[in-house]
Amino acid sequence: METAGTTVSGSEIGVFSSSGARRNIYLPDKGDQAMRDRIPERICGAGSLIYLKKETVNSQANVDIHSQNMNAEPQNVLDYRGDNTIFVVWNFKNDQEIGAVFQRICALVINLNNSGETRFPDSGATCVMGIGYEAWLRLGLPAPLPKELTNFVPIAGKKHTAVATRGDLHFHIKGSSSSICYDMAATLAQMLDPVAVSVEEVHGFRYWDGRSILGFVDGTENPKGEKRAFFGLIGDDDPAYKGGSYLFVQKYVHDLKAFKALPVGEQEKVFGRSKENDVEMSDEQKPSNSHIALTNVGDDLKIIRDNLPFGNMSSNEMGTYFIAYMSTFSTVKKMLDNMFIGLPEGNYDRLLDFSTPKTGTLFFVPSASFLKNIASGAPALEVIASAADVTGEVGSRPSSGDGSLLIGSLKK
Repeated sequence: METAGTTVSGSEIGVFSSSGARRNIYLPDKGDQAMRDRIPERICGAGSLIYLKKETVNSQANVDIHSQNMNAEPQNVLDYRGDNTIFVVWNFKNDQEIGAVFQRICALVINLNNSGETRFPDSGATCVMGIGYEAWLRLGLPAPLPKELTNFVPIAGKKHTAVATRGDLHFHIKGSSSSICYDMAATLAQMLDPVAVSVEEVHGFRYWDGRSILGFVDGTENPKGEKRAFFGLIGDDDPAYKGGSYLFVQKYVHDLKAFKALPVGEQEKVFGRSKENDVEMSDEQKPSNSHIALTNVGDDLKIIRDNLPFGNMSSNEMGTYFIAYMSTFSTVKKMLDNMFIGLPEGNYDRLLDFSTPKTGTLFFVPSASFLKNIASGAPALEVIASAADVTGEVGSRPSSGDGSLLIGSLKK
């Protein structure tokens, strides 16, 4: 190809605009850095998208297009605050145009957080949105997908099963005041109701000094300080999605009557720690099937739990909404395998004899920068994936029919 009188070797790539029109963009080889540096702004302008299809390669096959997403602002997944919470799961209706509504939802989430911070700066009022695998595909969001985003698969042990349930969008709404949470949830529902159905809504509350409804302190193993970001946010392992998080949720319903029938000493063996002062048992005292023994998978494998109890006296539905943010889902998967299958197999978590999971869903929480880009009609990521992805999985993973990621005009 001729560029400014100079012959340059490289690749021809096809870029699809939001109208479906195609234009060819020349991707120079790695050596032509000045021209390569202009590629993101040439390709990622408003109304164009990030899906590339390789046409020809005249030289190096493994051409890198570096991420521009390195300083993405995360959603507020690391905050400790919020004694009141509403957890809501929405599923999109079939045969509905959802792209425009999703774009407005992204803008609304940003607006709700800005408004909460401005009006109630000390309340911890936040709304975090997660996106399920099927919704990601249906919306035509960027491919390759976050590395571990997929549908959660049930984990069946000999006695207990971690069930898998569908979830397209998950909203984690929290604040010091239940009024703030209610208003946020109501505003989201008003916008989503025409195109989606709310399939789960749980109102959580802080119980005394952070205890579950079973009476034991919850979240003792949570990372503190700077470690929260290390364990809670994606880093350089998946640079296109840096600043995002994996989100896994389960709604557990407890058999309080059966659990409270146990002497306190037996209850403590179920958890592996003291009930009154939250002191962990020694390894010699702690049963191998205690909750702590099976879920503590190492100091280098931590998650951010933001669990809260819920309760309904009339229906006798008392439980814990387990919610975990993490940089890698494999950590939670290991915990769940230990709990339900057992370590060794058959040595399952005894807490499951008193706690039954009714739901189980994996979501991806993109960065706030990602949401802002969608809200403005810009490409979701300020990044083009590597040329290896251009020639490989990118073309096979989107579900939008023509393989394009029409971020400026999202597919239904």
